[in-house]
Amino acid sequence: MTPMERYRRDCSAFFARLGTEGPQPLVFGDGRWDRPVLMLIGEAPGEQEALMGRPFVGKAGKNLETFLQALRMRREDLYVTNVVKIRPTKLSAAGRIVNRPPSLEERALFTPWLMREVALVRPKALVTLGNVALRAFVADSVGRRHGAWSRAVVQAPDAAAFTLPLFSLYHPASVIYNPALKTVYAADLRALAASLGEGSDAPGDI
Repeated sequence: MTPMERYRRDCSAFFARLGTEGPQPLVFGDGRWDRPVLMLIGEAPGEQEALMGRPFVGKAGKNLETFLQALRMRREDLYVTNVVKIRPTKLSAAGRIVNRPPSLEERALFTPWLMREVALVRPKALVTLGNVALRAFVADSVGRRHGAWSRAVVQAPDAAAFTLPLFSLYHPASVIYNPALKTVYAADLRALAASLGEGSDAPGDI
């Protein structure tokens, strides 16, 4: 059993013991889990992710393609995951099951598991999408942190804390709802690509 398989087993067992109502499949991270250049962290899986058991597919997958093209990287070169690993849902006014932002309780339950995941993967740097992912590490907003490098403290349970470079981006969904952010998001991607350096396998001087 690999360390990642052990992590998934332990995480699954923990949430199975909670006895949450209804089937809520866990959607684990995907990609290179042994010291990749980047670890991309989103908010939570959506409908397609929950159905396929894989993060960043469907609409999120198209956003990931844009990200990879900007950085001239392949999906298998990085590790992608979410803070919350179940799909948060609610009933719409029309009675349909739709996505919703993760609750504070869900974020509190899953953040320690995210920290264990980061400690296991040990990427060279983190890239967060949106406030939920950023605030797992830093008590600040994307509006203040986007487009620049900072340091994230990773505190996994029963392990010594360490820091990693962190680059914050707006969540791609926010660009859809607020078209004014499209230019900002594109500029931030260019800044991230430039800081990595063409042909580089590590973040620049952070």
